[in-house]
Amino acid sequence: MKKLFIILSVIVLGAFIIILIMINLPYNRASNQEKPFSILKGQDIFDIGKNLEKERLIKNHLFFEIAVFLKNSVNKLQAGDYKLSQIMNALEIADKIINGDVAKEIITIPEGWNIKDINHYLKTKGFVEDNEFLEAINKDYSAEFSFLKDKPKNLNLEGYLFPDTYYLRMGDNAESLIRKILNNFNEKLTPSIKSEIESQKKSIFEIINMASLLEEEVKTIEDKKIVAGILWKRMNINMYLNVDATIAYALDKKTISGNDTKIDSPYNTYKYKGLPLGPISNPGLDSILAAIYPKESPYLYYLSTPGGETIFSKTLQDHIIVIEKYLK
Repeated sequence: MKKLFIILSVIVLGAFIIILIMINLPYNRASNQEKPFSILKGQDIFDIGKNLEKERLIKNHLFFEIAVFLKNSVNKLQAGDYKLSQIMNALEIADKIINGDVAKEIITIPEGWNIKDINHYLKTKGFVEDNEFLEAINKDYSAEFSFLKDKPKNLNLEGYLFPDTYYLRMGDNAESLIRKILNNFNEKLTPSIKSEIESQKKSIFEIINMASLLEEEVKTIEDKKIVAGILWKRMNINMYLNVDATIAYALDKKTISGNDTKIDSPYNTYKYKGLPLGPISNPGLDSILAAIYPKESPYLYYLSTPGGETIFSKTLQDHIIVIEKYLK
C-alpha cells in the first residue's frame, strides 16, 4: 500500500511538473507579432481557452484553463480587445486577461493642430469614419464640463482639444476620446488658474481664443508672453489685432497675401477689432499660461520671421522697416 502511494505521488508530481512546463511554454518562440483577440461579455474560461487554441495562441485550451485555475481567477476574466502573440505562454496570456490589460490605441495631438488636422489624423489611423469626429465636437458637453459654459453655443470645441497623448481602448469612439481630452483640459486648468482668469475679469473662452493666436504666431514661451502683452494692449486701446494666422485659418491656407486681409470673415482681425469669432487652433499649456500671464513691454508690433525669430518694434515706422528687411 505504501509502495502504491509512493508511485501515485510520483505520477501526480510528474504530471504537475509537466503541466507547469507546458503552461510556461509559448506557442512559437520565434513569433512576437501581435494579433488581436477579443473576449465577449459572458464568455467563460472554456470558451476563451478554445478560442485561444483556435487562434493558435496556445497549443491546447487546457493550458490556459489550468493557468487560470492555478491563479484562482476563474471569475476574474475580463472581456475586451487584447493584443496577444505566439511568444507569450499560457500564464502570461492568463495574467493579461485577468488584469484586463486590453489593447490600447495611442492618439497623439500636437500643439497647434486645429480640428481639421485632428480629424484627418484620426481618419488616417482608422479611429473614426467619415464625419464621426466632426459631428462629435459639435455636441454640447457643457453639462459635464463647467469650463465650457462661457463658450458660445454655436461654436464647436476648437481650442479645447488639449494637445497630449491619449490611450484608448479598442472600441472607444470619437465621443469617448473627446471626453478624455476634456477631462485632461480640466485637470490642466487648475483651480488657481481659473481663479486668476476670473480675477482678470476675463472668460476662459477669451483666454483660449488668445492662446490659440499665440500658438500659431510665435514659438517660444518668452515670445508668447510678450506677444500676449502686445495683443491685449491692442485690444485695450481699440486697435486691430492684425493677426495673419486668423485669416490663414479662415481661408484654410498656410500663408496669406495682402488681398487676403480684405476678406469679410469674423476671423479677419484686420477687418474686425477684438478677438476672432473663436479659437483658431488647440493651444498647449505654454500658450494658455502666456495668455493669462502676459509680459508687459514697450512694444506694439511684432513680426515672426521665416526662420522662427520674433522681431519686436515700438512704432509702426520701425515695424515697416522690419517687414522690408525680412519679408520683401
